[in-house]
Amino acid sequence: MGAADNAAAPPRGDVPERGRGGGEPEAKEREVKVVVVDEPPGAPVARLQAQRPLAPLQVTTQAPPPPMSVASGGVEPPPQVATFQPVMQTPPQVAFASLNSRVYTNGITLCVFLVHLAAATFAVGFFVFRAVKDIVQHPRSRNAQRERSLLREWLPPVEGAVALSIVLAFTWQKAVRAWPRAMVGVILWSSFGITLAVGAMLMCFSMPATVGLGVAMVMFSIGTGLYACWVTCRVGFTARVFERAVQPVDKFRGLNGPAYLMVAAGFVWISVWCVAVIGAANYQFPGLTILGLVLSLMWTAEVMRNVANLTASRVIALYYLRGMQSSVQFSFQRALSYNLGSACLGSLFVPTIEALRIVARGLNLLEGEDEFMFSCAHCCLHVMNAIFEFGNSWAFVHIAAYGRGFVQASRSTWEQFERLQGMPALVDSDITSSVCFLTGVTSGALCVALAGSWTFATHKHYTATVSLLAFFVGYLMTRIGMALPQACVGCYYVCFAENPTSRLFDPTIPERLHKMQEGADPLVPTPRFPQQHPGAA
Repeated sequence: MGAADNAAAPPRGDVPERGRGGGEPEAKEREVKVVVVDEPPGAPVARLQAQRPLAPLQVTTQAPPPPMSVASGGVEPPPQVATFQPVMQTPPQVAFASLNSRVYTNGITLCVFLVHLAAATFAVGFFVFRAVKDIVQHPRSRNAQRERSLLREWLPPVEGAVALSIVLAFTWQKAVRAWPRAMVGVILWSSFGITLAVGAMLMCFSMPATVGLGVAMVMFSIGTGLYACWVTCRVGFTARVFERAVQPVDKFRGLNGPAYLMVAAGFVWISVWCVAVIGAANYQFPGLTILGLVLSLMWTAEVMRNVANLTASRVIALYYLRGMQSSVQFSFQRALSYNLGSACLGSLFVPTIEALRIVARGLNLLEGEDEFMFSCAHCCLHVMNAIFEFGNSWAFVHIAAYGRGFVQASRSTWEQFERLQGMPALVDSDITSSVCFLTGVTSGALCVALAGSWTFATHKHYTATVSLLAFFVGYLMTRIGMALPQACVGCYYVCFAENPTSRLFDPTIPERLHKMQEGADPLVPTPRFPQQHPGAA
């Protein structure tokens, strides 16, 4: 290396001479390049350190080979699998595509309802025209005088009850959304107190018809009070479910709009319907005609309620299952078009099933040691179980979300409940539907208090019929308004059964299921699950 150092000295001293021109600088420049190779080890290492970062840059921009990925850290692949695992658990693309199904469900029922609606519209228009015609063209006839008397004495209290029912429908819905925990107990016990007070008021009118209605309301209030005592242990859990279920409503602007629109449409239809009843009272077979109008109004109002239910169910269900911000207007259009047939069929099925359920529970409490009552209770229970598989109120969630028919949706929802241990008993002991039903009863009783006292003070002989119609109208309008909270609770149960690991659900249901498995749950037994928890108090 000493010779190399001596050889390197002249060129280093001659480096400033390169700027003078001539051909020598080129040779010296080449000589410098040769000498660089013989530099001490420190200089090449520095050069290699400057060049080495280029190789990793080129490698990292390309796909790394398997040995490098393992050597760089074998712990990285597991977190990537865990990160994408929830995506792998999502339903297949077939289920996702069915969210926008354009098939009209339950087409036969839809056709029957549309024919019925056309016939009812024609009948209501005919009887209204007939009443007006008699009053205008034959003002001194007997029919015209009677119709004029009904319009002047019978119609105003009924319309007042209709207006009050709208206020009550909006008030109940707002109160349940604002104070869900408190309103469950308030509804149970206010239904008992208000129906008892109104029944006593009707009995004080001292007319045979009003006394009969008063006795019926007092008996119903006693049954309501016993029921409220029986389900006291369930109130806390139902209140927590209400509180959690209505929380997503604030995320969707205008979600309560369809319910309000259905209430407004119901007000218009009932107002015209009342005038038609006046015309039908002076037509042939008035009893059968008015009965037909009443049944038509019941089915139509129930369809209105289920349209609002389907709209809210689709928006809330897609939020729970897909995390989607669904359009309320689009969901409302689907409920009025593709899913209207299922709403019509469910409007016929669900009230019948709920009535059977109440009868079964009542017989189950009264059966005792009597063999006949025992046989009746179990016969009714078996019939209810057979029907429940083909039609239940939980079906509206799958109808709205997946566009299924009513029977298919009923089966799919109940199969989901059965796949989760303890879930069938939990949903069977749910009292949400009873709470919503009692809101309608309470509103009906308040409408009776208004219309009955009004009519008794002006025209006593109409008190019974006005009171009965006021109760009927108040109940129907409030049930339409309460469709939103009931839909939220239905989505909470059904969507949890479909995806229990979703982060959108709190531990309310899992904790209750855990208590049920330990035998310390107070929600059961029920007639359909009489021995689920032998250790329960």
